[in-house]
Amino acid sequence: MTVQRVREEEPSEIRRRLYRRASWIAVAGNVLLAAAKGAAAWASGSSAVFADAANSLSDTLYSLLMAVGLYLAQQPPDRGHPQGHSRFEPLVSLLIAVAMVAAGVTAARESVLRLLSEPGSIATVWPTAALLGGIVVKVAMYAVVRRIGDRARSPAVKASARDNLADVLTSGAALIGVWGARLIHPLFDPVAGILVSLWIFRAVWEIVEENLGYLTGRAASPELHERIVEAASQVPGVLNVHQVIADHVGPEIRADIHVDVDGEMTLRQAHAIADRVEEELEALPEVDLAFVHLEPVPRGGESPQA
Repeated sequence: MTVQRVREEEPSEIRRRLYRRASWIAVAGNVLLAAAKGAAAWASGSSAVFADAANSLSDTLYSLLMAVGLYLAQQPPDRGHPQGHSRFEPLVSLLIAVAMVAAGVTAARESVLRLLSEPGSIATVWPTAALLGGIVVKVAMYAVVRRIGDRARSPAVKASARDNLADVLTSGAALIGVWGARLIHPLFDPVAGILVSLWIFRAVWEIVEENLGYLTGRAASPELHERIVEAASQVPGVLNVHQVIADHVGPEIRADIHVDVDGEMTLRQAHAIADRVEEELEALPEVDLAFVHLEPVPRGGESPQA
């Protein structure tokens, strides 16, 4: 007798296409912005623009990591990973956070050194053009990548979209620093660079907090618990739902549920109910896999767990 050891599942071709699209957008957009902002920072001597260029460079690195990670996450189950490779996604998100930390440290260091040194004059034409162009590009990237992340239910893609939105704010802060240094005081620029680095660290914390939960088995939300109970309770033959344990295994939810059924029905009938409950739960967008345990109760009696 052969015992199955690997889950029978093929990755979704639709999700695979969405991942490829998100990866190409992230890599191409961030390479373009890193080059443009780096040139503007070199031409102007602006710490704020340098900080924003460092952020875009880290975005380029994490975009490459994201592309590799999303490819690995879509590989089918095998003997080494019998439930699939979905945990690569939050791991990639943490690598993204590491790249962002490096950018934040570089930006903060450059800004502090400039703050402690004699402030100099800053050109505004090229920094303004690079930063305004970056804002427009990042708004477009956020809108497109966020939509892809929602469709694919991907934490890594959503983290990339959230970073794009943060980049809009950091570029705005850098722009304020450049013009503040010209119109008010030269120290406006390094101060803006420090603020940019702090915003990078804030975005890092949000990504780390979310994806550590995916890797450590964080519980599903109370709202999803209620939907799981409701979906199971509506299956004909289910008398009561008395235990639901739903937690993250990677970005997706695995649900372990106990339901009560008539103890006098045949095994074939009970098995059909279990299959129907499993189908209803796995039809929920957030639930990847459901384990259903049946418990018999006396015919016409109440469940002891009710």
